Amino acid sequence: MLTPLAHRALERDGLGPIRDKVLAGERLSEAEAVTLFEARDLAALGSLANHVREARHGDFTFYNRNVHLNPTNVCVATCKFCSFARPDDRHASEGYTMSLDQAVHHVVSKRALGITEVHIVSGLHPDLPWEYYLETVRRIRQAWPELHIKGYTAVELHFFAEKFGKTLEQVLRELIDAGLTTIPGGGAEIFAARVRRKICDDKATAEQWLEVHRAAHRLGLKSNATMLYGHIETLAERVDHMARLRALQDETGGFQVFIPLAFHPEHNMIGKAFPKPTGYDGLRTFAVARLFLDNFDHVKAYWVSLGERMAQAALSFGVDDVDGTVLEERIYHMAGATTPQALSEGQLHRMIRFAGRVPVERDSLYHVLRVHDAPAAASAGGPG
Repeated sequence: MLTPLAHRALERDGLGPIRDKVLAGERLSEAEAVTLFEARDLAALGSLANHVREARHGDFTFYNRNVHLNPTNVCVATCKFCSFARPDDRHASEGYTMSLDQAVHHVVSKRALGITEVHIVSGLHPDLPWEYYLETVRRIRQAWPELHIKGYTAVELHFFAEKFGKTLEQVLRELIDAGLTTIPGGGAEIFAARVRRKICDDKATAEQWLEVHRAAHRLGLKSNATMLYGHIETLAERVDHMARLRALQDETGGFQVFIPLAFHPEHNMIGKAFPKPTGYDGLRTFAVARLFLDNFDHVKAYWVSLGERMAQAALSFGVDDVDGTVLEERIYHMAGATTPQALSEGQLHRMIRFAGRVPVERDSLYHVLRVHDAPAAASAGGPG
């Protein structure tokens, strides 16, 4: 419930009509979302987003036990924000390509940790055959039948279709037959053509990214959606990005979660021109996303990108998911992230509880596996 103080602050900022629409369950326009981004009182904006978050999920905060697999970082694309990709793996660079045995071992070796999901993302390798990608999924599925395999971004899937002369449906069906169960949300960046021309002009367009997810949803695959914020995009372009996602969600209902990703400026071509997004910017982005994306069940704070303390704060700004254990993440750490390579389940619980929330382990389709009630008396302390 909104406090009287929040009501007054929203009125003072001229947001009373938007507040009333939110409380009445009415859909916000793009113009209203831009207005929310420009709100002066961040706490009041967060209070409104938190009202929606708690109406949907109460104090529950979701996480899962997952491992990341990045089989190669060799990539033909030249995204100017990317610190992960390398042009090849043949010289004394940081380029690498795992063998199939190495990729499968990387995942299967984590079985004793109770992992429930593998998250697979690679570069757009110019030479690997189609069978490499299929076999990665197939061998993991054969070695670990119950594991959820979330694999290959829309950018990769579009690349596969073009490179190997297949339709999107053929690519997806073959991966499903091999054992794929959902697809991640990466590669969306910002949909605005102006932005993509400047930061990622040689990979899938916004329309192609959306079409991959549309095709996946038609085949029964759930997927995630992301947005890279804090570089050259305008606030209106952020809202346009979310509006396109909202429209596709109206059409298919296949998105599970929206994940705003903070731009990291280290070790890439545009980092010197743009500082890392502020915490203020991150929190308002989460809040606006929760208020505008009324047909998305979940909004996630990716703690690897944000840091643990910012992820905690986001839980009061509309966020209900903090991702998971994220064993051996490479992409953000090659971009200069100083967050841990992984968090244990206990560390996740501590982080969530000290934000005043209840840790809930989920599977990859957001089915609740276990609710970890808060201890009877939590001592004061940091995020863990």
